[in-house]
Amino acid sequence: MVTVNLGMLHYVLDHVYGAFVHRTKLSPPFFSRGWGGAKLDLLEKMIRQLFPDVAGQNWPPSLIQPIWRTVWETRTACLREGVFRTPCDDQIMGALPPESHAARVAFLVPKSVPPQKMACVVHLAGTGDHSFERRLRLGGPLLKENVATMVLESPFYGQRRPLLQRGAKLLCVSDLLLLGRVTIEEARSLLYWLEHNEGFGKMGVCGLSMGGVHAAMVGSLHPTPVATLPFLSPHSAVVAFCEGILKHGTAWEVLREDLQVQCASMTLEEVKERMRNVLSLTDVTRFPIPKNPKAVIFVAATDDGYIPKHSVLELQKAWPGSEVRWVTGGHVSSFILHNGEFRRAIVDGLNRLQWRENPL
Repeated sequence: MVTVNLGMLHYVLDHVYGAFVHRTKLSPPFFSRGWGGAKLDLLEKMIRQLFPDVAGQNWPPSLIQPIWRTVWETRTACLREGVFRTPCDDQIMGALPPESHAARVAFLVPKSVPPQKMACVVHLAGTGDHSFERRLRLGGPLLKENVATMVLESPFYGQRRPLLQRGAKLLCVSDLLLLGRVTIEEARSLLYWLEHNEGFGKMGVCGLSMGGVHAAMVGSLHPTPVATLPFLSPHSAVVAFCEGILKHGTAWEVLREDLQVQCASMTLEEVKERMRNVLSLTDVTRFPIPKNPKAVIFVAATDDGYIPKHSVLELQKAWPGSEVRWVTGGHVSSFILHNGEFRRAIVDGLNRLQWRENPL
C-alpha cells in the first residue's frame, strides 16, 4: 500500500505553482527596474521616522468623502462602487504614479438593518488580486450575519496599475513600500468613514497574504478596537521575498547592477541583505499591539510553501491575546478551499468586540 503525505502534496503544489508563475518567462520578475532611487530613499526615511509616532498613536486617520454609484440592488442587499482621492501627503502623492491617485472601493451592504446593528469589514488585496470579485465572494455570505463588506482596490493594482507595469510585478522595490503605505492610509480612512459617517456598530479589517500584512498594520494603528484578521500572511515582507517562493521571481541581478552604480562591486548576498534591511520596515511585530488583541485571529496553513510557520508564530508572540487557527493545506490550496474558515474567523473576531456605545 502506498501512503500519501497530503501535507507534502500541498507544499509541492505551492512550489509547482510558484515555479510556473515566477520562474517562467511569461511575465517579468518583481523589481525589473531596480530599487527606485530617490523614491526608495524618501520612503525609508519617512517610515523610519514614523515608528516613534506609531508607538504614541499620533497618526490620526485622514478624512475622505467617497463618490458613489449603485451597481445593483435587490430586496435584501445593495452593491455600490465608490471613488475618492487617496488621503496621502504631498510627498507620497509625488512618488505615487498618477494612475494610483484615485482610490476605488466596492461596498456590499445588507438592507433593512440599521448601521449601528451591523458590522463592516474592510477587505485588503493579496498579491495579484486586481479586482473586487474574489473578496466580494468571500464577504457575500456574511450578509446574512449582518456583516457588510468594503473592498479596497490597492494602488498599483487593477485600474490603479501604472501603464508600464505587467500584472502584479511591481517595477521597483520602492513601489512595494508605496503600495503598503498608501493602502494602510486608505484603509484607516475608510474605517474612520464607516464608523463616524455611516455609524456602523462594529468594524474589522482582513486580507489574504500581502493583504493580511496590511490588515495587521491597519488593525494595529486604528485608534479604536477593530477585529483584525490576517489570513495566510507573514509577519514581514522579508519572509515572502527573501525566504519564500517569491525570491525566485525577483530580479536580483538587476538589483545588484542598480546598487553597483553607487558601489564598486556587490555580491548577490550583499544585495539580499540590502533587501532584508529595506523590507524590515514592513515587520508587523514592530507595530503596537491592537486595542483589543483578543479580536485578532490569524488563519495560517499547515503546509504553506510561501509562509513558514515560524513567521505566523512571531506575530502571535508579539501580540499576546491573539489567536492562531491552522487549516490543512498549502498557500494556494488554502486560498481556494478554506473560505469558510476565513468567514468563521471574521464572525468570531467581530463577536469579540463590544458594540459602539454612542452610534449615530
